[in-house]
Amino acid sequence: MSRCLLTLISFAISLNFSAQSTMDMQSIRSMCGCHEVSFDFAETFSPDTSYEFHENYSASALEWVEMVHDSGDLMQLQHILVVGGGQIVKHWRQDWTYEPQESMTYIQGRNWLFEENQPMDVAGRWSQSVFQVDDSPRYSAIGTWIHADGKHYWEAESRTPLPRREYTKRSDYDVMDRLNRQEIHATGWTHEQDNKKVRLDGDNEILIAEEKGRNIYTRVEDEKCQAARDYWNEHHMFWNAVRAEWETHLTAERGHIELNGKVEGKPLYVHLMSHPTDDVSRIVQSFIK
Repeated sequence: MSRCLLTLISFAISLNFSAQSTMDMQSIRSMCGCHEVSFDFAETFSPDTSYEFHENYSASALEWVEMVHDSGDLMQLQHILVVGGGQIVKHWRQDWTYEPQESMTYIQGRNWLFEENQPMDVAGRWSQSVFQVDDSPRYSAIGTWIHADGKHYWEAESRTPLPRREYTKRSDYDVMDRLNRQEIHATGWTHEQDNKKVRLDGDNEILIAEEKGRNIYTRVEDEKCQAARDYWNEHHMFWNAVRAEWETHLTAERGHIELNGKVEGKPLYVHLMSHPTDDVSRIVQSFIK
């Protein structure tokens, strides 16, 4: 094969990757803005014929999604809830990293593992890392954005902690194995989940139940989320500091991290609710074992 032909092939591949990553970034950015959100979950299957299925879970809210960092290959989207009476709740955060150099793996309890990725394993792919309301780690997965037949979606599998809606209510399973799919639509986007609730017994993993989840984000006028925007404008510097502190600890160089559930009888988010600007490092570090 001639050198000229090889150069043309290489150039064509480069153009294709560029167009792909541009569409990827457009899809991620389109998740920002004000949305009316419905959260619906239903258990669908259990291998245990005596298992009693739990009631379906449904909720709704108004949610503002703010782009707090955008450098192209790293985009950080902060979710902020507007609940009854106009109360503001800083919600979860999703970080999108193109061809991530490191990965975060949830193990069990309050334990996570951070490792370096091999470049070939992440070529052309994005990681979505999800963080708690206090910016502590939750889970991460790596997948490829697909743009075909008029559809734009990303999906990947990951082991995760129990969801917040069941964390304090269920003790019959230890981890959740989930397939996440986020798809962009003309009216907003959807977050679909195929979840497996798993109990860990030594080296054995026992499936308790499977669950279907569907969160629908319908875009509405930004003015409806003005209270959330005002909150972020007032407190974003504080949460930037919290996020920056966590980033110094969640690295492959550190490897493994284990967190305390409570310090001085209170979980981390309670310590941070009053936005104590002078104590961010001390508070976050007190939760790291």
